[in-house]
Amino acid sequence: MSDWILVTGGTGYIGSHTCVELMQAGCEVCIVDSLVNSRASVAARIGRLAGRGVELQTGDVRDRAFLDRVFSGRRYGAVIHFAGLKAVGESVSMPLKYHDVNVGGTLRLLESMNAHGVERIVFSSSATVYGEPRSLPLVEEHPLAPANPYGRTKLAIEQMLGDMASSRSGFQAVMLRYFNPVGAHRSGILGEEPAGTPNNLMPYVSQVAVGRLKELAVFGNDYPTPDGTGVRDYVHVVDLARAHVSALAALPRLPGATRVNLGTGRGHSVLEVVAAFERASGRPIPYRIEPRRPGDVAASYTDPSLALRLLGWRAERGLDDMCRDAWRWQQWSAAHASEL
Repeated sequence: MSDWILVTGGTGYIGSHTCVELMQAGCEVCIVDSLVNSRASVAARIGRLAGRGVELQTGDVRDRAFLDRVFSGRRYGAVIHFAGLKAVGESVSMPLKYHDVNVGGTLRLLESMNAHGVERIVFSSSATVYGEPRSLPLVEEHPLAPANPYGRTKLAIEQMLGDMASSRSGFQAVMLRYFNPVGAHRSGILGEEPAGTPNNLMPYVSQVAVGRLKELAVFGNDYPTPDGTGVRDYVHVVDLARAHVSALAALPRLPGATRVNLGTGRGHSVLEVVAAFERASGRPIPYRIEPRRPGDVAASYTDPSLALRLLGWRAERGLDDMCRDAWRWQQWSAAHASEL
């Protein structure tokens, strides 16, 4: 691949790892990011890993004039769209903000793509579009019933992309429904940088291991799972990043709008993750049991066979790899906090 690719939200967690993989695959990358939930210094680390510099344009995807300037600068072969807000709890308390940023930003992006003749997009969607599983493993045909505003914004964007594909024969979209991204680049210099107390399990466990947090809260140990704790399909962020490269390569042969689940196909419980992180870090992870959180489900994992069939992609890294790489990143980021 040698096209220029526009990556919105490219300094974020998944976006930054994807930029590294794109550049190593031969693409030229321009990042568009507001830096609301990320840092400009990430671009330098992307360049360090990729072996050459990456272009960063700072601006908001809701700003149509800004986007038009970016698209006017050169011809882009495709867009990978990560930019958006992603905290489920915050979306419940601030639903209009989430619809404005996620849905409104995508609308402006599609308008600008349309104006500049760019007709291929890979969208960062989420397994939250399914809501509570009616059956497992989750497949792409499972009914869609997102249980929170964040998930509903992802579904609204998928529907928008589907409508675009129906109205224009040349428009092509792949919507990647992530399960639970974790881990970090094996170098240890790129990983997840949550602001404040982490919302997700792996960064929380990491911060307990490094001593930033006292203990892990485990919400529920009475689920109908092998050890009573919630089970999720964790997928290594580098595997996830490579799925975007595979999706770009597959786009020319995928007419219209295509929806694909990304996961490993097996679930791990909270206590399995804790044990794996203890092995990776050599440190104990103290935890306490709290009541179940409203809305949490017992188990969620996917059938990844469509990703293999359509994209030629499968996850290659297991839970121990995820924990080892997350621990490398946690150690590096703790030692280089002033550089982040």
